[in-house]
Amino acid sequence: MIDAARRIAGPRAVTTDPADIAPWATDWRGRYHGATPAILSPANVEEVAAIVVQARALGVALVPQGGNTSMVGGATPPADGSALILSTRRLRAIRAIDPDARQAVAEAGVILAELHAAAGETGMRFPLTLGAKGSATIGGLVSTNAGGTQVLRFGTMRRLVAGVEAVLPDGTIHQGLSPLRKDNRGYDLNQLMIGAEGTLGIVTAAALSLVPAIATRAVAWAGVGSPADALALLRRLEAQGDAVESFEIMPGSSLALAVAHLPGARAPLAGSHGWHVLVEATSSDPAAPLEPMLERILADAIGDGLVADAVIAASEAQAEAFWRLRDSLSAAERGAGPASQHDISVPVAAMPGFMVEAAAAIEAAFPGTHASGFGHLGDGNVHFHVRAPAGMSAQQWYADHAPAATRMVHDLVVAAGGSISAEHGIGQMKIDELQRLGPPARLAAMRAIKSALDPQGLFNPGKLVKLAPDGAAT
Repeated sequence: MIDAARRIAGPRAVTTDPADIAPWATDWRGRYHGATPAILSPANVEEVAAIVVQARALGVALVPQGGNTSMVGGATPPADGSALILSTRRLRAIRAIDPDARQAVAEAGVILAELHAAAGETGMRFPLTLGAKGSATIGGLVSTNAGGTQVLRFGTMRRLVAGVEAVLPDGTIHQGLSPLRKDNRGYDLNQLMIGAEGTLGIVTAAALSLVPAIATRAVAWAGVGSPADALALLRRLEAQGDAVESFEIMPGSSLALAVAHLPGARAPLAGSHGWHVLVEATSSDPAAPLEPMLERILADAIGDGLVADAVIAASEAQAEAFWRLRDSLSAAERGAGPASQHDISVPVAAMPGFMVEAAAAIEAAFPGTHASGFGHLGDGNVHFHVRAPAGMSAQQWYADHAPAATRMVHDLVVAAGGSISAEHGIGQMKIDELQRLGPPARLAAMRAIKSALDPQGLFNPGKLVKLAPDGAAT
C-alpha cells in the first residue's frame, strides 16, 4: 500500500520516518497513543480517490486526519499499527470566495484561521471560531460537526456547510459542492458526511456560508452568583434582538486557573465572583449602538441584583484579552492535573441546574475531586470536567476512578434529556458509552449505514460505530 501511494502521489506524499510520524500518532490531550507505518498525504481529491481504491483492494484501513486537534481520539490510529494515516494537510487551496453569493469553497486542509483571514480580505467572514482555530482544519471541522463560541447566533458546522466534496469508501467521489438552495433527490449525502468523523467518507472540500464582516462589536464581562442568573441575563439580552452571538459562562475556579496559566493575565473584575459571563454582540452596521445596549442592560441587571459587577471592554486589545482568558480554559484545566473532560449538552433551560447539581453529586460520590463546567450556556453545551484529587497520579486517576466518574456524568446527562457529545464527537473515547446509552433506533440506523457504505470497516476503524471482530457494524 505504501508503494502504491508513492506511485499514485509521489514520494512527497509518503512519510515513514518514525520521528516525523510520532506527533501525529498521539491525540491532542495525550490520552491516546497509536502506531502506523506511514502517513499518506495526497495533494488533491483525485489522489485521495486513487489511494482509497488501492486501500480497499488490499484491505488496508485508513485514518483520516487534519489538524489532529480531536478531543476524543477521533484522528488517532489504532495502537497495533494496522492502519495508515491519510492526512489532508496538503489539500490547502481556498478554491473560491464569492462575497455576492456569500460562500467560500475551501479544501479539507485549510486551517480555520486562514479561512478567516481570506474571507476578511473580501469584506466577509466565516462565523465559526474556536480555541484551536490556528490548527483545526476545515475537513476536521466538517467531519466532527464542530461548534465553538458563535453557535448561539450562527449554529454548528451542519448549519454553515452548503456542500461537501468527499471520497467514499469505494473510491468514488461525491461531488456535492453545487450551491443549490433546493435539492430534493432523496438522501442528503452532504449532511451524512457532516459529523461522521471520517467513518463514511473522507471530506476533501466544503462549500461554506459566509456573512458580512463585523463592522462593530461590543464585548462585556460580568460576574454573577449562579448559572441561573447567567441564563436570566442572556434572556434579557436576547430580547433586544439577535446582536449577541457569543455568551460564555465559567466558574470562578476555572477563571483563576486561566489567569495563572496566561503570563501577565489578570481577572477582568475586582473581587470574588462565583461565576463569570463573557458576552459579545456584533453588527455589520458600523453605527449599531451595541455598547450603549450592553451598558443599559448590564446596569439594569446590576440594579436588580442579577449581576454583581460588569465591565465593557474599552478597546479591541481589552476585548481580545477577555477572549484569551476564555480560549485558554481547556489548556489551563489540562495543566492543573489529570481530569476527565466531558463535552455534553442538555436542554438550555435545564443547564443552570445541571451545572450546579451534577457537580455536587460527582464531588459527593468521588471525595476530593473538583467538578465544574464552562462553555456555551446559550446553546446548552458545556465542557464538564472532573479533576482528580490533589496528589493523585494521572495513571491512578484514569485507571481506577475516571471511568466510573465518566459513567456517572453521562448517566446524569441522559437523565436530563441530554447528549454525551455536544460538539467534539464520539471518536474512540466515547464509543463504548454511546453503545451503552445511545437510542436503539439511532444506533441501528448508524450501523446499517456504516455497513452499507464501508462493508470492510476500513474508514477510521474504532471510531463512532462499534464493529464486530469480522469488521461488520454491530
